[in-house]
Amino acid sequence: MPYPPYIELARRLQLSTDVFSAERFSGSLVYYSTASYLQALPRFSIHTLFTYIMSLHGIPMTSPTQTLTESPAQQKNTPRVTSFARRIHGWSWQAFPVGMGTGAVYVTLSSLKHRAGFLHQVETVFYFLNIALFLINTSSLLLQAILYPKKAFRLLKGPHTGIFVPLFVLSLATIIIGTVNYAVPSGHVSPEAIYALFWVYVALAVLACFAMLMIWFNEPHDIAHFSPAYAFLVFPMMLVGVVAFSVLKVMDIDDSRCLGVLLTGYFFQGLGFFMTFFYICIYIIRLIMTGFMQGHQANGAFVACGPPGFTALVLINLGEKSRQILPHYNLLSEIAGEVWYAASVMGALLLFGLAVFFFFFGALPYWFKVHKRLDEILGCWALTFPNVGWIVTLRLLGDIFHIHGFHIIHVIMCIVMFTTWAILFILTVVAFVKGSIFSSNPEDVVKDAATYFEGKRSFESSESDREKHVV
Repeated sequence: MPYPPYIELARRLQLSTDVFSAERFSGSLVYYSTASYLQALPRFSIHTLFTYIMSLHGIPMTSPTQTLTESPAQQKNTPRVTSFARRIHGWSWQAFPVGMGTGAVYVTLSSLKHRAGFLHQVETVFYFLNIALFLINTSSLLLQAILYPKKAFRLLKGPHTGIFVPLFVLSLATIIIGTVNYAVPSGHVSPEAIYALFWVYVALAVLACFAMLMIWFNEPHDIAHFSPAYAFLVFPMMLVGVVAFSVLKVMDIDDSRCLGVLLTGYFFQGLGFFMTFFYICIYIIRLIMTGFMQGHQANGAFVACGPPGFTALVLINLGEKSRQILPHYNLLSEIAGEVWYAASVMGALLLFGLAVFFFFFGALPYWFKVHKRLDEILGCWALTFPNVGWIVTLRLLGDIFHIHGFHIIHVIMCIVMFTTWAILFILTVVAFVKGSIFSSNPEDVVKDAATYFEGKRSFESSESDREKHVV
């Protein structure tokens, strides 16, 4: 009688214990194969083949049920991982761009020259949605740090995950801007509170940026895999200028503290822009080496629009405030404010051109390079917030030079921004429901949870031993 195919395969290859090895585990033999072709065999076929090979060497083999399934006692002791635990363990700092993209919608809509009556209500809805997303992300990451500290530490130390940590501060910037636009005029928040929030933001931006820069630059990085998204490490300090001119909108010019806000905005805008400009230079070098970025990194091409676009926006707005503040306090000269404003408009126009170039430079090859996968949908949110700067600058340049065409393009880009947000938000919800994002494997959750509880037990036992020693 001929042997079955898999037995004949074993006989022809003359497999022995150098291919199959046995390891003693929980009183039974567990066998594993180094031959990749066996992975295609059915489970029962593999077990039969194991039995045949082991019988050649006189090694007893346990039954399939004992080797391939757990005993009832083992199943009872195996921890069950809830869906909530998988979500908390799988949360990441990359969740904050969702809120920032939501903030980008009401920031662009609020800059429209001709506004319909319902727009204020729409912007307010987006403002509160942004706050809700910020609270969800913050509380989820806080729970992760408490329940799974090892996973939280890996996110901070990771070269690709750590760059998103400063986005926590950027999300706060969008909330402050929304508070200035919607909460201060209604009287729910006072200008004094906004002034205090400004310095809180500056402190958090400096702390987050320098902390993550120290961690990120502690290890070498390959330029061939460089992305403009690495500039997120400096973005919060660059956005100080945006927060500064927003705060100056609600401050009285007779308040001498407005001068400090103005100079602080210029200081950090210069720091942030030139640092991010260095990142953009490295990005160009990377493209020379590897060509256009592919996969999830294709989204990062739009991040290059942020530094020149936001800096152009800040220069025009802070220049406008300089026209009022510098003459009011008799600083520099009588025409210092006008000189600052004129120079700011010229510089803003130059940077605006650079931002528009990077937008098309990233958009033209985008569809052919990006992966159309739900598990990479979070990276697509880079299509929203980095483009806010140059889009709002369109409206300002249209006002300054009386170019009606700029106003039309601005309206079109606001519609594109809203449409992009709607598509990305729907796809993000679908990806979340399907578990493609913010969901860890049960094995990873158990592993990190076991590490946490083992560390806790060892700490408690050491404390107990210390107490006994003292007694």
